[in-house]
Amino acid sequence: MTATITPVATSTHEEIYRVEDASVGLTGFIAVHSTLLGPAAGGLRMRPYASAEEALTDVKRLSEGMTYKNAAAGLALGGGKAVIIGDPVTQKTPELLRAFARAIDNLDGRYITAEDMGMSPEDMAILAEETTSVAGLADGEYASGDPSPITARGIFNAIRTAWEHKTGQIDLTDRVVSVQGLGHVGWYLCDFLNKAGAKLIVTDVNTAQVTRAVEAFGATAVAPDEIYAVEADIFAPCAIGGILNSDTIPQLKVALVAGGANNQLASSEDATALHKRGILYAPDFVANGGGIINVATEIQKISNRNSFVADRLEALEVTMAAILTQAAADDVSPDAVAIATVQAKMAPKAA
Repeated sequence: MTATITPVATSTHEEIYRVEDASVGLTGFIAVHSTLLGPAAGGLRMRPYASAEEALTDVKRLSEGMTYKNAAAGLALGGGKAVIIGDPVTQKTPELLRAFARAIDNLDGRYITAEDMGMSPEDMAILAEETTSVAGLADGEYASGDPSPITARGIFNAIRTAWEHKTGQIDLTDRVVSVQGLGHVGWYLCDFLNKAGAKLIVTDVNTAQVTRAVEAFGATAVAPDEIYAVEADIFAPCAIGGILNSDTIPQLKVALVAGGANNQLASSEDATALHKRGILYAPDFVANGGGIINVATEIQKISNRNSFVADRLEALEVTMAAILTQAAADDVSPDAVAIATVQAKMAPKAA
């Protein structure tokens, strides 16, 4: 049975589709925000969204963020994203994934998916049985595998760059970093931070993972709703988006926010609120670009993966430093400068 693919009206995106197949319990969305720089690339996320409306809002925000992220990383890729409504632990099945893969294949390469929250390289292999528009595979000539370690490396670089901009010191020894979310990216980031001598305060809804972090990194654990108010030097959000908002920003007792979550700001006004409080914000779509850089080597069949990734990660550091410097000079939030920087990259070139 083929999934039903229904266009969703939009004035902000090139294409959005609702995907349904009741026979396998599938409801999800595919959003193509922009193909200006190349095929839209962005991961597939599976979460137990409270409603279809919540999932649609998320996929729209995430796909727009991927446009910015890919442009900031200097990749010949546009921005897209896909989401499936459901618990990845109890509701994800090979049949569901294959049905969604056939929907992706219906877009004829305009959207290329990869691993994201609730997905694994093994899941990407199942998708690849039905479509070639998938990356992040564990096996194959150009297979890029799990992007999480590279994503975490880029975030770690961004934290050091931003901390140096804020304090004049790049050394993180004995700096206190509060990390929200201990999934793949958050875990690898904790490992980088721990090896750099930072002290960690961690939280996650998965209590077993928190216990592991306490044992592995000597971290201090707090409840999920307590992470915003802890005293730390740096806050690293690595879970869901929208967590920097009018409720949480007043609680923060940090000098810097730099993490791996997509769309950390609930609104542009929240970027201004951070700036007014003197809290430096490292724009997430610049900080967390390492994963898509890694995936791009597979999409574009780049054989010299290591050097390509290293060069692009270094370029991201340069971009982040330039954004922070310009924001300080203009006395504005780095988020506004980051968006303007990306829009300049995407502007049509004069003939």
